[in-house]
Amino acid sequence: MRKLIDKLYRENGLSKEEFVTLLNGFGEEDSEYLFSKSRETAHKYFGNRIYVRGLIEFSNYCKNNCYYCGIRNGNLKVDRYRLSKEDILSCCAQGYALGFRTFVLQSGEDSWYSDEKLIDIISSIRETYQDCAITLSIGEKTYEQYKKYKDAGADRYLLRHETANEMHYAKLHPDNLSGRNRKECLYNLKKIGYQVGAGFMVGSPYQTTEHLAEDLLFIKELQPEMIGIGPFLSHKDTPFAKFPNGTLEMTLFLIGILRLMIPNALIPATTALGTIHPKGRELGILAGANVVMPNLSPVSVRKKYLLYDNKICTGDEAAECKNCLQNRMQRIGYQLVVDRGDFQPIKNNRYAFYAK
Repeated sequence: MRKLIDKLYRENGLSKEEFVTLLNGFGEEDSEYLFSKSRETAHKYFGNRIYVRGLIEFSNYCKNNCYYCGIRNGNLKVDRYRLSKEDILSCCAQGYALGFRTFVLQSGEDSWYSDEKLIDIISSIRETYQDCAITLSIGEKTYEQYKKYKDAGADRYLLRHETANEMHYAKLHPDNLSGRNRKECLYNLKKIGYQVGAGFMVGSPYQTTEHLAEDLLFIKELQPEMIGIGPFLSHKDTPFAKFPNGTLEMTLFLIGILRLMIPNALIPATTALGTIHPKGRELGILAGANVVMPNLSPVSVRKKYLLYDNKICTGDEAAECKNCLQNRMQRIGYQLVVDRGDFQPIKNNRYAFYAK
């Protein structure tokens, strides 16, 4: 396994067969060896700096019926909510005062927010917080819609591809959704000039090691600026309620692989990691991640945006979330920083991140 890890470290990639061998055969010693390489790589490009994004979950309505998701349209037990423009701007104001310089606007695919409403919200944030980055995570749209949001002031877009294998994608989603369209959206976002985030679930129902290898090859091809992965976590009110959760070990191992594949990528230690293990986010950082995303949403709606069961931090105020994460990062030798943390390309094989 060490030979494969060394090759990945040198060449930033492996073949599908090599990825399958690595993912099927790694043990604890292999993980530690990989993490030593991925930490070394992260330190080379980012030092001990961890970038913080303020997450605003502004609607839990969704037109889609993905089989794994707690806010799927078919879940009639969800207490639905929408934040107004004023609510969203209030979250931004609170976050800005706490030092956040990136706002992530996330929702289900909620058509109540027309293009006009979204453009109004985006442009208002851009006008008010000119030194901040605006990230959207609102699902599949047309090229023209993505272009409008970019023109209004959005900088980044998060759209997990969930799985790169189209047959596997079909087992996780109803017939009206396709993996091909999902990928096309990501390529459109790249063409428009967004900093793009892709990613996948680890341990989702019917997933094989071959599927994970295909995910890694797709990430290598797409070259996203941001890569978000987390363990599949079941929700009691979905068709996948009784499927086992993804594992911490595989998720961390894949974070280490992704750091070596795209050394300058922005990779979050997700809330899902913190849900599956008390120190999951710290372990994610130590595996090569370099971003955390405290929640800026009003506490009154936090428990309503549950994509999976037992989500952490649903009762904490924004300041509590940030202070908790800051202390956690300091205990493992890292520090939260307040700059935008934009992706920077590697030039001439030399790279220093220190964001503007």
